[in-house]
Amino acid sequence: MTTVSDSLKLITTVDQLKYYLIQAMKIEHATIPPYMTALYSIKPGTNLEAFHIIRAVAVEEMLHLTLVANVYNAVGGTFDSGVLTTSDFVPRYPSYLPTGSTDFKVGLSKFSEETIKTFRQIERSQHVPESQALVASRSLEEYLLEVISFDPTKAFYSIGLFYAEIIRGLNALYKDNPNLFCGDFKRQITPEYYYNGGGDIIPVTDLRSAIRALKVIQDQGEGSRSETIYDAERELAHDYRFQQILLKQYYVIDKDDPTKSDLPDKPTGKHFTVDWDGVYPIQDNPKLSDYPEGSEVRTAALEFHSAYSDFLAKIQYAFDGHPEHLIPAVGGMFRLKEQANSLMRNPIPGKPGVNAAPLFRLD
Repeated sequence: MTTVSDSLKLITTVDQLKYYLIQAMKIEHATIPPYMTALYSIKPGTNLEAFHIIRAVAVEEMLHLTLVANVYNAVGGTFDSGVLTTSDFVPRYPSYLPTGSTDFKVGLSKFSEETIKTFRQIERSQHVPESQALVASRSLEEYLLEVISFDPTKAFYSIGLFYAEIIRGLNALYKDNPNLFCGDFKRQITPEYYYNGGGDIIPVTDLRSAIRALKVIQDQGEGSRSETIYDAERELAHDYRFQQILLKQYYVIDKDDPTKSDLPDKPTGKHFTVDWDGVYPIQDNPKLSDYPEGSEVRTAALEFHSAYSDFLAKIQYAFDGHPEHLIPAVGGMFRLKEQANSLMRNPIPGKPGVNAAPLFRLD
C-alpha cells in the first residue's frame, strides 16, 4: 500500500539513496571548516564560553558525518572512487550548503556576531507534516542537490528536512527491498572505535537503526520537536547553543523533566561575557593567491592544507572498512589547532591589519 509520503518522495532507487547519503556527508563536513575557522580565530584567554560552545558543536558534526557513513555502508555504499577525498568534497567558500537553499551562504570568517548568526542559519529548523512535500517542487532531476542553477523551488529549507527526505526514501525502498541493508557489518563504526564525545555512535544494521541514526543528526541540530530547545538526548540543540552566544546567556534544561526546561528565545541561565574584539583580524575566505610567493604565511597555509587533506583521507580510510583508525584520525582534527593559530597570529605581507587564515582547499 502506497502512503502519502511515498508518493512525495524524491528517492526512488538505491543509487539515488546512496547519492543523497554522499551529499549528506558533504553537508556535515561543509560546516566543519567554518566552525573551526571561527573557533581558532578567538584569541587565547578570551571568549571561553563561546569557544567551548563552538567546539562542542564541531565535535558533534564529526559524529554526524560518522553516522551518515554508517548508513551509507549499511546500504552497500563504497568509498572506492573516493568521497571525502574528491576535489569537490570541500566547498569553495563562501558557498551555499548542498541542500539547495540559496538564501544564505556559509563562509570562512572570524568569530563575530554576523558569523554566529550565519551558524544559526545552518542549524535552522522547519516542520513539514508527512502529508506535505519537503521541497516546493517535486520534479525529479538527477543530481538534484548539485547546486548549479540555484533554483529555489528545488531547495530544502533546512538540513533537518533534507534528512527527512532520506528517511522517507529509506522507508519506501525497504518496503520493496527487504535486503536493502546488505552492507558488511565489519565496516560499521561501533562504540569501541569512536571517541567519547559528541553523543553516542549508532551501528546501522536495519531500517530502525538507520532512522535512529539520522534522527540523532536532525535532533542535535534543531531540537527533538518544535517549541523545544533540547534534542532526544536532553541536550541543547545546536541552534540554541549558538543563540546563547548572541544573547550572552545560557539556557537551562531540566534533564529529569525536560518539559520544564527554558522555552526558545527565553533563557534563564547564567550570563557570560562575549568580547567580539577578542579575535584575530583574519582574511575572510582565504585563497592561496592571498599569500605572496615566498612568504612564511604561504608556506604555513600550504602545510595546513596538506595536513587537513591528510585528515580527511584518514577519516575516509576508517569509514572504508578500517574503523580502528577513526579515533586517531579524529584526534588529528584538533591537532590542527596550533597550525591554524600560527597562521592567524601573523599578518599577510602587504595587507596591513589583515592576518592569515587556514586553507581548506587550494583553488
